[in-house]
Amino acid sequence: MMRTSPPRTAFAAGADFPSRRRFIGQVCALGLAFGMAGRAGAQAAPALILRQIPSSGERVPVIGLGTARRYEDAASEADLAPLRATLKAFEAGGGRMIDTAPSYGMAESVVGALVADLGIRRSMFLATKVGANGKDAGRAQIERSFIQLRTDRIDLISVHNLRDTATQLATLRELKQAGRIRYLGMTTSFDGQYDAFEATMKRETLDFVQVDYALDNRGAGERLLPLARDRGMAVMVNLPFGRGRLFSAVQGRPLPEWAGDFDCHSWAQFFLKYIVSNDAVTVAIPGMAKPEYVIDNLGAATGRLPDAAMRRRMEAYIDAL
Repeated sequence: MMRTSPPRTAFAAGADFPSRRRFIGQVCALGLAFGMAGRAGAQAAPALILRQIPSSGERVPVIGLGTARRYEDAASEADLAPLRATLKAFEAGGGRMIDTAPSYGMAESVVGALVADLGIRRSMFLATKVGANGKDAGRAQIERSFIQLRTDRIDLISVHNLRDTATQLATLRELKQAGRIRYLGMTTSFDGQYDAFEATMKRETLDFVQVDYALDNRGAGERLLPLARDRGMAVMVNLPFGRGRLFSAVQGRPLPEWAGDFDCHSWAQFFLKYIVSNDAVTVAIPGMAKPEYVIDNLGAATGRLPDAAMRRRMEAYIDAL
């Protein structure tokens, strides 16, 4: 019997933020929205799959939360309310890593305000970026990030898309030495930077790299992820839904019956489980702007993951569409 999942249409900048109705039939199986309403006796969230950050041994859930687009211009309470509920559900479901950037409009300040309002800073792993030219401009941008995120310690700051990489990495190392940040890294979101990105990975000592990787965009998996494993670098994955291409490709199609072999209940989980089944991946950061997105996406961090043979079958399925 073939199982169906409503189509999703997605678009993204940095991390995917789908604009679509989501599959939520698996809510009951995932603990009635992880007890996010805080009701007495609510079922506990299912345990999430964790991955180790190689440079420290710290373990984090394999699904994080991206904040591009939907968090960029949230100014009114009507805008903020669903985002507050989203972060509440994310924390209740065991999520930890929230990824943002100064270039994402108001996203840093929105995240900082909501995390403070919910009182969940101690359980969250906050990641942001620096994208500036020159030491002074980079330092100023970083200091604004501390203010916007309302914290005196940021878990991870990465050089955004290789912008003035050597200068900004030097500043980040100073901040790490001073204990103001815990990890440093760099990001890319398009393959035109892969040559320079690869060269920098070979030359620098980094805690994290962030790359674009999806079931229909596998270049980083062939080239950068093996290098990250060899170099002991954690990997964050942006654009896990292929800038919306994947949802467009499967629109109107039922999930294949064999998706159940790795505890997959929606197309979002199909795409995310493919990514996190690569053991070089530490965390994927799909965009989430509603609690039901959290339920769906965190479901990809539970149950079985595809093995090598199943990954090839998934690739062949998408390639044939």
